Amino acid sequence: MIRYKVTISYDGTLFAGFQRQTKVRSIQEEIEKTLQRLNSGEAVQIQGAGRTDSGVHAYGQVIHFDLSKARDPERLRFALDSQLPEDIDVVSVEEVTEDFHARYTKHYKTYEFLVDSGRPKNPMMRNYATSYPYPLDLMSMQEAIEDLIGTHDFTGFTASGSSVENKVRTITRATVERDAKTGFLVFTFTGNGFLYKQVRNMVGTLLKIGNGRMPVSQIRTVLESKNRNLAGPTASGNGLYLKEIIYDE
Repeated sequence: MIRYKVTISYDGTLFAGFQRQTKVRSIQEEIEKTLQRLNSGEAVQIQGAGRTDSGVHAYGQVIHFDLSKARDPERLRFALDSQLPEDIDVVSVEEVTEDFHARYTKHYKTYEFLVDSGRPKNPMMRNYATSYPYPLDLMSMQEAIEDLIGTHDFTGFTASGSSVENKVRTITRATVERDAKTGFLVFTFTGNGFLYKQVRNMVGTLLKIGNGRMPVSQIRTVLESKNRNLAGPTASGNGLYLKEIIYDE
């Protein structure tokens, strides 16, 4: 079997998420259906680096799959790209060794979250940036977000549906800036892994801090208490992007 590592991007608006589900549209199902057609009707299962939720987008999601026969990577990329729906794009395809695993090979993920703050909101971006029509103090959020950097137990920022026992993760970058061109707030997080809805819960808390409804110290309070009830609400998924995945050599 020949293993291929594939980087894809997608508009998550019309998907129920990455993972295959019954009676709803998913990224995994669309790619596997296309691969089956290209593989003479033989089923192909893909493995993803992570599972994005409904409405969440990606610039650099990574998957891998195995084929029984070698294919030219560029021709395979073109075949996939031309037969997949328009809201999925195949960025690159490369042949890798069989010990590579999109999910389990050590890597760092970068997520980006866009917030359309203030009024009026941009209706053209309603599926691509989360609207927050309230006053925000950027400096307060920039001070608070620094408390997320480092190795912490992120239980307090995890959704109740998470079945993962070990909730310790390391964040190496956490920033928030205002884009001079669009006026949107851009939150960026890089880490060795993220829990179920962790990024959205961190952003929801930071927005509360920026609006003055929570103190700047609230991030530390949530981390130390491990109490989800002390964090802010879960921000909408339409502003979230899986931007990049970097694997160790």
